[in-house]
Amino acid sequence: MVVGAFPIAKLLYLGIRQVSKPLANRIKEAARRSEFFKTYICLPPAQLYHWVEMRTKMRIMGFRGTVIKPLNEEAAAELGAELLGEATIFIVGGGCLVLEYSRHQAHQRHKEEEQRAAWDAMQDEVGRLALALETLQAQVQATSQQSALEELQAQMQEVRTQLCIPEPSSVSQATSTSKVVSTSQAQEPAEV
Repeated sequence: MVVGAFPIAKLLYLGIRQVSKPLANRIKEAARRSEFFKTYICLPPAQLYHWVEMRTKMRIMGFRGTVIKPLNEEAAAELGAELLGEATIFIVGGGCLVLEYSRHQAHQRHKEEEQRAAWDAMQDEVGRLALALETLQAQVQATSQQSALEELQAQMQEVRTQLCIPEPSSVSQATSTSKVVSTSQAQEPAEV
């Protein structure tokens, strides 16, 4: 049985999300206890959220121009703490998502660089092999011309031996001696 690679990044992401929930709960508790935190951090987003939610509901039901009463301080603090806790979980999850995306992009870039390097190496190898092929073709062509000439000479030798014709070197020697003899005979009658 083959076991695939253990998705450590997914496990880490899940662990961070699980850790962020207790962190969000602690932030909620701190928001409920601290007057500064409650007044300046929890209440404004809670009142804004309540105003947008109620305005949307009123418009859907057909009531326009109605005045929306703000939440009391205790309900707004509770809603603000909930919003802050959810925002914390969302930010942690979004951060994990961004980190996973950047890790994936880095892996993709590394993979593309490896492929590009392999492609360049193959192109270099093809160029080197093309040069070697040209060299070998030139050598084969030179060798084949040389061997073809030698083969033709061997065939001519066979034909001459079959026809009992003397070698061209012996024939040329014979003609040169006959020319020497004929020129010497031509000079003798002129002297007499």
